[in-house]
Amino acid sequence: MKPTIDDLLRIMATLRDPDRGCPWDREQDFDTIAPYTIEEAYEVADAIDRRDYAALCEELGDLLLQVVFHARMAEEAGHFDFGDVVAAISRKMVTRHPHVFADASFESVEQQTASWEQIKSAERAAKGDADTSALAGVSRGMPEWQRALKLQQRAARVGFDWPSVDPVFEKLHEELDEVRAEFADGADPDRLNDEIGDVLFVCVNLARHAQVDVSRALRHANAKFERRFRRMEALAADVGETLAGKPLAEQDALWDTAKREEKAP
Repeated sequence: MKPTIDDLLRIMATLRDPDRGCPWDREQDFDTIAPYTIEEAYEVADAIDRRDYAALCEELGDLLLQVVFHARMAEEAGHFDFGDVVAAISRKMVTRHPHVFADASFESVEQQTASWEQIKSAERAAKGDADTSALAGVSRGMPEWQRALKLQQRAARVGFDWPSVDPVFEKLHEELDEVRAEFADGADPDRLNDEIGDVLFVCVNLARHAQVDVSRALRHANAKFERRFRRMEALAADVGETLAGKPLAEQDALWDTAKREEKAP
């Protein structure tokens, strides 16, 4: 018989038990566990990207454990328990899908999205949040590239958006020129921070217009770099050398070899 969520809740309660629990688990708090929660979410995304469904099953379990861990600590502090977490998300899903659980109907996905945002705005107002901006509710806790995307999406919903990808390219060239100008003027760290931030913001906008998932694209780029770099190391090792002992020109040649090998049929 398969374990149930109640079994997992009991396991976590035992791990946190002051007398017989695990010392490491007992000393954790929300702040120390939060980085693991983020890490596990990325592990889930990586398993999906690799289409490794056995790994996905395992990583989803790891992510579920994070929810259970946070809920247990909240219960110990008297804030809420796992049942409250389930109840809250259940209410939210029913409320935000009136076309499924009530008699509302939408003619398009755009109408449904607009309704979703209206419901979220009403939820914030009910909690006493007076922020009525189109950007209200964009979390400051998410990775900054993701927050940039959310801000751009929200602005686009009220018409503040380029009509095509061409102006995005023009803006990207403009921002790159400004970075070059800063280097030419002495590379002031504060100015470079500002200008390179603008470049990254426009790159996110470019990906949005191209309907490319920024996180997935960057994961692919990271994987490609790692794969080719490790091949460079292997090529150097084949002749009894290391990359650290080679000039940049020779390292570039190894990089080109690694690229050619990948593209070869």
